[in-house]
Amino acid sequence: MRTDTTPGLDARKQPRQARSQATVDAIFEATIQVLLAEGLPRLTTIRVAERAGVSVGTLYQYYPQKQALLFAVLQRHLDRVAKTVEDAALSVRGACLAQMVRTIVTAFVQIKTENLAESRALFAVAAELDSREYVLTIKERNRAALQAMLETAADARFDDVATVTFMFAGIMIGPIHLLLEGNPSARMLRLLPEQLVSVCLAWLEREARPPLPG
Repeated sequence: MRTDTTPGLDARKQPRQARSQATVDAIFEATIQVLLAEGLPRLTTIRVAERAGVSVGTLYQYYPQKQALLFAVLQRHLDRVAKTVEDAALSVRGACLAQMVRTIVTAFVQIKTENLAESRALFAVAAELDSREYVLTIKERNRAALQAMLETAADARFDDVATVTFMFAGIMIGPIHLLLEGNPSARMLRLLPEQLVSVCLAWLEREARPPLPG
């Protein structure tokens, strides 16, 4: 893992107009395309700029180095994942435990596997960059959303909801990491959501207590 600090990976400036945002979107999309076509070791800002149809100078206006560009693309991906989890958790507050688990797991697996090649490429980027601090903030967002959801379960309560939430998140994330590191079959991808629902729900039901009366 690299030892770059997160501040050194910051973008030089943020897009403020629609035209600038369109340019950045094109740069991000080109970065993913180059990652998938050439691999991380062969990715350069020149290749990305050519694929995006912009000058290298334009790219450098936003991202002063390759690592800053990769970090920005990784941020966008992780933010999208966190927002998906937050929205799913919010949508089932007050529901029963089984509905909560199915909704969260389905949404999480879908966002991580709908473009598996992209997720795998960005998983490699996260390992290359020192993105630990930012990844931790995403994990905290996910856990906060899950805990707030579990606290409203209609048919369960937990003596230590923070620890239960920590385990729930870990149980859900672990198989996804293994999937991104490996070469899953189509059958495994098809069966994963339902099996992950079963594992997560079994854990939560074991730790659950009946809701308080009234």
